[in-house]
Amino acid sequence: MKKLILTLGFVVAATGFSLPVSAGDCVIHYVRTACKGKEAESFKKCDGQAACDKTKPANSAQECAAAALKSCDNDRLDITKYKAITAAYDGQALVGGFDAGGKPDPAGSNFCAADRPDLNKCD
Repeated sequence: MKKLILTLGFVVAATGFSLPVSAGDCVIHYVRTACKGKEAESFKKCDGQAACDKTKPANSAQECAAAALKSCDNDRLDITKYKAITAAYDGQALVGGFDAGGKPDPAGSNFCAADRPDLNKCD
């Protein structure tokens, strides 16, 4: 039993994930690229700025990563061209799998792929 507990502790430490004991700080960082001429409307969700942070409820780094991935969703196809979404859980940056431009990067912090069907659809 002692060996199992030590092994579990090592796996948790090695992966950087914490066990869901209590809610932590999940901060999602948004950087929007607006369609041409739609900056004011696209940036409205960040108080008129292209970038902002929002706190989301999460009990683990995995829940925070899921919230970051969900934040990539874009239903304003003719307003927001692209979003780069990064996240941190309890102050630790999470890996999203894409670079800032949305190209695959195993160590990249961006959660949004450039080839998503709901992005890069401006006229």
